[in-house]
Amino acid sequence: MFTTGSKKKKVAFGFVLVVTILVVFIGISTQRHCAAEAKGSDYESIELFTDVMAIIKKSYVDEVDTKKLIYGAINGMLASLDPHSSFMSPETYKEMKIDTKGAFGGLGIEISIKDGILTVISPIEDTPAFKAGIKSGDQILKIDDKFTKDLNINEAVKRMRGLKGTKVVLTIMRDGFEKPQEFTLVRDIIQVKSVRSRLLDDGYGYVRIAQFQEKTDEDLSKALKSLKDENKGDLKGLVLDLRNDPGGLLDQAVRVVEHFIPEGKMVVYTEGREKDSKMQFTAKKGGKEPNYAIVVLINGGSASASEIVAGALQDHKRAIIMGTQSFGKGSVQTIIPLSDDSGLRLTTARYYTPKGRSIQAKGITPDIVVERLELPKETGEKKEFMHIREKDLDHHFENEDKNSQGNTKKDDKKEKNALLKSDDALKNDYQAMRALDLLKGWDILKTMGTEK
Repeated sequence: MFTTGSKKKKVAFGFVLVVTILVVFIGISTQRHCAAEAKGSDYESIELFTDVMAIIKKSYVDEVDTKKLIYGAINGMLASLDPHSSFMSPETYKEMKIDTKGAFGGLGIEISIKDGILTVISPIEDTPAFKAGIKSGDQILKIDDKFTKDLNINEAVKRMRGLKGTKVVLTIMRDGFEKPQEFTLVRDIIQVKSVRSRLLDDGYGYVRIAQFQEKTDEDLSKALKSLKDENKGDLKGLVLDLRNDPGGLLDQAVRVVEHFIPEGKMVVYTEGREKDSKMQFTAKKGGKEPNYAIVVLINGGSASASEIVAGALQDHKRAIIMGTQSFGKGSVQTIIPLSDDSGLRLTTARYYTPKGRSIQAKGITPDIVVERLELPKETGEKKEFMHIREKDLDHHFENEDKNSQGNTKKDDKKEKNALLKSDDALKNDYQAMRALDLLKGWDILKTMGTEK
């Protein structure tokens, strides 16, 4: 019995072993077959590409340069991925490196492809585009006589760039336009000043970041110190204006946030397929600003690096975000230099705010929504006549307290001088003035109930 059973067990074991080996063999064969199929598919595609190129070289009506064909093919390949991945010829790559330093020739427009249409993300402050009235969200239908429908971003940028003093006509469609309108712009050397600052009122500072360049962090440090010196002491509050800021360098966005949050706190993190694309950025040790109130202004032209700053300060409850929904560019582009001095701008990761929010195609939602509104430009004296007060009514009572009357005049004069402190642009900027009101209101609320 034992012998018979042993033989049966041996036969069964042998069968299992054969089946196992067969399964492993089939598994290995399948993997090899799949890998071979994948490689075969790639090779077939490359073969198709070379066949098409050979046909063009041989039969196209005019002789075509091989490099031009290759560049065009790479451009088309990257354009099929997303609006921000692109190939840069040696000339374009050189211009891109100049852009990040803050000087370039052209119109001063940050553009993207949205729903297949060349769209303005934002005009850069104090540039021909900004002065001509180009706005965030404008659709560029034509550049001179060339329709933009068949242009990629690099080709569009190339057509808008040019020698100082030369003209370019943009055909623009905008919400509210019944039909497209032409804007004639004169090209200029664009000198982008990254950071500007001023005191809005006693104790309340204003800092505008137009773009995140190589020296933005350094310029911000100088601006904050200058505001403190002008105020003769620490600020009570700050308006940080990131409206129409199209973004720029990621490391500079991180350094801007570092001024306002404690060491070790998360600023932003990125996630992608490559190991190197998974990064975390935390605030480093360094000079920190006092814990005064901050209002950050954003709008539809605030993109990329400016959204990182707004998102981080919002997540850490370090600032109130005011304005309108931001652009929603939550992807990271890596610049890869190539062998012939050309470059590749490739989307390699998505970035997330400290609380894990992806803003890709969503944007940053303000804590307080304030639409842009043009304030009337009347002088302070004219405004006085627009409002009826008690003193204007017939038979009104006079104030018997002479000291009180004197103080009222003094306060009115002080209020008027405070308005005159702001330049015309800020004085008539409804969103900036609302931000200032919020900072002042917060300061007043903190003092309420303190008297005993």
